[in-house]
Amino acid sequence: MDYKEALAYLDGVGFFGSKPGLERIGALLEQLGSPQKGLRFIHVAGTNGKGSCAAMTASVLKAAGYRTGLYTSPYLYRFNERMQVGGKEIPDDVLAALVTRIRPLAEAMEDHPTEFELMTAAALLWYRQENCDVVVLETGLGGRFDATNIIDAPEAAVIMNIGLDHTAVLGGTVEQIAFEKAGIIKPGCDCVLFEQSEAVTAVVRSRCEELGVPLHIPDFSGITCEFDSLYGQSFRYKGEAYALPLLGAHQRKNAAVVLELVEVLRERGFHIGQNELEHGLYAVHWPGRFELLSEEPEFVVDGGHNPQCARTVAESLLHYFPDRRRILLLGVLRDKDYAGLIEILDPAADEYVCITPDSPRALPAEELAAYLRRCDKPVSVCGSIRDGVSRALDRADKNTMVCAVGSLYSVGEIRACFERY
Repeated sequence: MDYKEALAYLDGVGFFGSKPGLERIGALLEQLGSPQKGLRFIHVAGTNGKGSCAAMTASVLKAAGYRTGLYTSPYLYRFNERMQVGGKEIPDDVLAALVTRIRPLAEAMEDHPTEFELMTAAALLWYRQENCDVVVLETGLGGRFDATNIIDAPEAAVIMNIGLDHTAVLGGTVEQIAFEKAGIIKPGCDCVLFEQSEAVTAVVRSRCEELGVPLHIPDFSGITCEFDSLYGQSFRYKGEAYALPLLGAHQRKNAAVVLELVEVLRERGFHIGQNELEHGLYAVHWPGRFELLSEEPEFVVDGGHNPQCARTVAESLLHYFPDRRRILLLGVLRDKDYAGLIEILDPAADEYVCITPDSPRALPAEELAAYLRRCDKPVSVCGSIRDGVSRALDRADKNTMVCAVGSLYSVGEIRACFERY
């Protein structure tokens, strides 16, 4: 298969849906020589912030000289973004060769692996071929039965902020969801937990005590912001100063988790100097997270898609743009809690422009607009994401900013629009 054929095959497997469980990925990897057995991992789970944490961690490890793999989802532009080594995406021909090798094994299995399981197998095989020193592995959904949990004990299991998302699969309470996420904790690893509710903390602490795993929780009260603008921020944590290109108070908290993680890794034998740590945080690239795309007018894009994300977006809008009129370019997925998201965002919005994200699960812009009209604010509907960007920009003046939010599935095309603006 060539690259296009490989992507078409993976996409075609999508009809198998999401089937939690480790039996299929385990059987497939065994046929491939169990490539995960020869790798060291940092395993990252959580509802929000896990991608930012993974990106920061990989950037720090790369700065420290480690050959670092990074596994994330979803992607913004190209499928290859999901698998990286040393900050570079997997080459097209390599991905095609891996899928060509995996396909006949998968098709011979009585219980066919899912798309995510095939992708995970390909990534683990590639990281082994590339002789990665360490791999930062982000879970896809949950943790306990997520395909990435086929690995043995990681160096550290990192659990980020937990909220209500994917409740049909993971459970309807934060305690149930925390239990699923805590499934990545294994004997022999350390656990780093984003500071959060006692309900979540109790679940994770119980799991750690059961397995004899040390638990590390950053103290967010020890974060001191020193500089904060639309172009980056600086802060202190435990007496040390750091600069971060990512915006928002929540990213300082995400960074504090990474700083605690680095302490754990140092104790486990990783050599990460302070200069390397500072450079890694400063150099992190993680687009689509309250990212400024344009200055005239000011246009920000954020992939926030649930109420917890919406809260950080609303706080950032009021913080960075307190005196601006704010247009929200909004597109959501039907299976998300978009009502909860809108309830939180609405106080920070003056007008809405509705779009349909690039996903079969998308809520059509017309239906979203019908729901939004109850907010008693101007609402318009656009037939495409590009039309939505144009409409929002046309509606903005020097006293108006635009924030695109609601789904990561819109971010890539929104960012692409600014190549011509």
